[in-house]
This record gives sequence, C-alpha cells and structure tokens, in this order.
Amino acid sequence: MSQPLPPPSDWRGTLRYLGPGLIITASIVGSGELIATPTVASDPDIGFKLLWFIILGCLIKVFVQIELGRYAISRGKTTIEAMDEMPGPRLRVSWLVWIWLFMFIALPFQVAGMYGGIAKMVTLAGAPADLEWLWVVGVGVLTSALLVSGRYKLVQNASTVMVVLFTAFTLFALITVQKTAFAITGANIAEGLSFQMPPNFTVAFAAFGIIGVGASELIYYPFWCLEKGYARNVGTFDRSKEWFGRARGWVRVMSTDAWLSMVVYTGATVAFYLLGAAVLHGQGIKIEDGNDVINHLSRMYTDSYGQAGLMIFLMGGACVLFSTVFAATASNARLLVNGLSVYRLKTARDEEEQAKLIKIACAGLAFFSMIIYLAFKKVVFLVLVGGVAQGIMLPFLAIAALYFRFKHRELATPPGKEWKFGVGTGFLAIAMLCMAAVGIYQAVKEIRGVLD
Repeated sequence: MSQPLPPPSDWRGTLRYLGPGLIITASIVGSGELIATPTVASDPDIGFKLLWFIILGCLIKVFVQIELGRYAISRGKTTIEAMDEMPGPRLRVSWLVWIWLFMFIALPFQVAGMYGGIAKMVTLAGAPADLEWLWVVGVGVLTSALLVSGRYKLVQNASTVMVVLFTAFTLFALITVQKTAFAITGANIAEGLSFQMPPNFTVAFAAFGIIGVGASELIYYPFWCLEKGYARNVGTFDRSKEWFGRARGWVRVMSTDAWLSMVVYTGATVAFYLLGAAVLHGQGIKIEDGNDVINHLSRMYTDSYGQAGLMIFLMGGACVLFSTVFAATASNARLLVNGLSVYRLKTARDEEEQAKLIKIACAGLAFFSMIIYLAFKKVVFLVLVGGVAQGIMLPFLAIAALYFRFKHRELATPPGKEWKFGVGTGFLAIAMLCMAAVGIYQAVKEIRGVLD
C-alpha cells in the first residue's frame, strides 16, 4: 500500500492534482444544458423569468458536493457506503440507499435521451433519417469500446477536451447573438432576476435536478476523488496531528477542484439558458419531443450567426452529448458495482476483479441505454425522467451531507479547537433548505393538480 503524501503547497501543485471536477463537468455540461435548460427557457410562460432559478440551481449544490467529497477523502468511503450509515429504518440497507436505487434506475433513461440527441444530430447533418437506429447503436458500441479499454486517465483527458470545446462554442454563440435581432437587453436580465415562479413548474423542477451538479453527480463525484487518490494520500484516520494536516490540505485541493468546475458549468448553463430565452422563446419556438427537437435547438446557433452555425452546433452538440454519455456511463458503472457491494449481492475480491466488474457494468449500461432509446424514441421525455428522479433525490443528499458534518465534527476541525456552526455549515444548511423547498413546492403543485 502506498504511503500518504502531503498536499501540494502552491497553486502549480494544486493544479496538477485537479481532475474529478472536469469529469463531473463533462457529465453535467450535456443533457442539462443542451436539452433541459433551453426547454425551460423556450416555454411560453417562462422565457427569461427563471434565470435566477437556474443560477441558484448551479450554486447551492456545490456545498453539498464539497461536504460529500470531504467525507469520502477523510474516511475513504464512497457516497453509497456513507449513505448506508444514515440512521433510520433498514431493510438490508439504509432507507436512503433505497431512495438512491430509485434514482439510479432512472439514470439510463437520461443517458438514452442523449443517445437519441446524438443520432438526431447525425441525421440533421445529412444522414438518412431511417438509419437513426444505426447511429444509436454506434454510440453505444463506441462508448462501450472506449470505456472497456480505458481507465481514469482516459476519462479525465477525453472529458477535458470535450468540455473545453463545448464551452468555446457556447460562449461564441452568446457573444454573436448580441449582433442580431435577438440581442439580450438589461431589461431581460432584470426580468430573469425578479424571482418569479411559472404556472407550470414541472419542467423547471426536472431541469433543477440536472443543471449544475445533479444528484447523480453529487453521488459519484466522491468516486472520482477516491480514484484520483485524494483519500489514499490522506491515509487512514488516526486522529494524529499529521493526519489532520494532510486531510485539510487534500480537502482544500478537492474544494478548489469543485469550485473551478462550478464556475465552468454555471457559465455554460447560464449561456444556454440565455440563448434559449432570447432565440427560442423570442420567436415562440417551444422545445417538444419529436423529429424537430434538435432542429429547434440548432436555431440558437443558426439564428445567432447564420447557416454556418448549423454545423458548429452539430459538431459542438455532438461533442457535448457524447462527453456526457461517456463520463456518465463511466460514473454510473462505478455506482452500480459499489451498489451491488453495499446490497451484499456481489463484492469484488481485489482491485483486478473490481476493474473487471466496472468494465462489464460500462458495457451493460451502454447497451441498456441503447435499448431504452430504441423503445421510446423521445429525447426530451427521457432526459426529463432522469431530471425528475434526481430532483427528488437532492434534498435527501443535502440532509445526509449535513448529518455527516454534525455527526463527524472532528473531521471538520483540527484537534484542540472547538467545532462551531461556521460559514461552510451555514451554506450547507441553506442548500439543504433550498433543495427541500423546491421538492416540496413541486409535490404540492402535483397534488393540487390531481385534486383539481
């Protein structure tokens, strides 16, 4: 077993150890930004009105992300293993792990929607429409082949390239739209920050579940932190002064990673929301399922800088969606293997078997998502299924994160100092309350709809 390492002492060293946030960003900057966010903005009753909600959805989750990462680094446990420690009813596993299972079942549906999005982009580029199934199969086979042959480094490097490309395409479109009839004004921004709520909140709730750090990303971010080696460098928890020094240092590296990724995905999310509100809502184009969904989304580019924007959108959109499919499948495979262990259904004997199980899970999940899309063939619906499930999971994750901070207060403060309800804990509590408020609001809306 390798020896613990001290954390880097300068920004250059810190930069060298960043990476998990890039994978998470690649998972985030995809279906949420490219499909769900413009879908919300294009709604006739919404437009710019929910800009504040989109920004809030990106910002508040990072506090939960950091807390779950901190616990994983200090204890060397995955999020699912940590959730299994929650007090309350148990049936083989904790009640919270059962809620996670409900959410996890919905994740391949969200990935399936992205399969369809890529296939429709290929079709829009000129490929025969009756061969859409072939492009879906191709995405599944390519995803499986890359993930089965690669490890962490491949996922990190590929995700980094795709995120950079997507961010560049999006910012370019946002800048260019200011030279068109759909230019965004100060009045539009003021409307977006006026804290209004739309009559129909369901789509916005689904988007809240997947924009920024969704529940699935919150759960598997610690997996990538562990695979990056943060916990290994901290060493086994022994309450020594040296351990606390290493733990605080590596948690600081992880926090830097999380905040930098938050800046990237928040900027991309806001840019896509503004483009959707300006171009789509401005022309009364509502994103709905059907063969025109990708064509309508492309209007954010073609109406910004001409017909040449179509190919830029298709190239950038394909990179975005495939980066999400790639990173999400790799992450979901790790969740599945770890979940099987927590449920005591299958536990790897060693690292070699663990790697083998992950590869099998990657191939299996890619195939499953492919089948789901071919069965439903509804891009928006499939993406929003995952969004709703993640939205339901969010407040429970925030509660768990706050519980870990109170329960294991010795991990938050070095020995000899009194643990206090500090700024980090306060923001974590606010995040929990915001996520719970959104969930309760949506539940009340649904109940009233049924009663009416």
